Amino acid sequence: MAEILPPIPPDEWKATKNTLHLYCQIVGKIRLALHPKMNHWWHVSLYVTPHGLSTGTVPFGNSNFRIEFDFINHRIEITSGDGRKEDFAIYDGLTVADFHSSIFANLAKLGIHPKIKPVPYEAPSDIPFPDDIVNNSYDREFVRRFHKILVAVDGILTRFRGRFYGKSSPVHLFWHSFDLALTRFSGRKATVREGANNVEREAYSEEVISFGFWFGDDRIPAPAFYSYTAPEPASLTEEILQPASAKWVESGGGHLAILMYDDIRTSPTFDTDVLAFLESAFKAGKKCANWTLAD
Repeated sequence: MAEILPPIPPDEWKATKNTLHLYCQIVGKIRLALHPKMNHWWHVSLYVTPHGLSTGTVPFGNSNFRIEFDFINHRIEITSGDGRKEDFAIYDGLTVADFHSSIFANLAKLGIHPKIKPVPYEAPSDIPFPDDIVNNSYDREFVRRFHKILVAVDGILTRFRGRFYGKSSPVHLFWHSFDLALTRFSGRKATVREGANNVEREAYSEEVISFGFWFGDDRIPAPAFYSYTAPEPASLTEEILQPASAKWVESGGGHLAILMYDDIRTSPTFDTDVLAFLESAFKAGKKCANWTLAD
């Protein structure tokens, strides 16, 4: 289990995490620019694969293409619908600026010329991508751990998704917050909070209970599973979470259900513990928000 679910201390791979985050933002923005719009911003996210992360299929003219991070062979691979391929290596020292120029040069070889806003979005840097020679860390060992954890979590979230018959998002990675997420919907419209931006207004136009995993941020500087209900109903935090190490924490004026990765990483019942957490958080939100759909 220790090999399947390795430790990933935030301080030890912060530089690599930040660089990967920015690489993913560039690729995600290419998908955003070219994929037809979908509800709740589902057209912008990335997907876990056996080798890394992928845009999935992106329509382009009368054809399509796919961009994939290969964290096994440490390459970016671009495949077009006519069978042509381009790729380039990812390595320690590859700056965000060089990654940006390389991916656009390789896309151009395939006749693909996307236009993106070349600046980070809610990311650990505000340097425009073409100018960023600061973020350039790629520690292969921590990339290996990152990928192994993503694969394990993606499998658990996919199993959990299959238990629900209502409207549900795919299991996908959002590159702005760098978390792997899954969302269930009640089917009812929601009143979006005053002052919400365009992203929030679309994402939370319906009542949701969301679940996911992230590798730590400034609020919770350690990897964790999470869940939240939006809009947040009264008495939510009075509900009991499972397993015993799970807890409610304040976040952004509301509350998150949290299960710390390191609390259960080496548990022989890891999958069961995470599923119990997800189920308990869903039942808490469903009960307090008075969801009436069958589950």
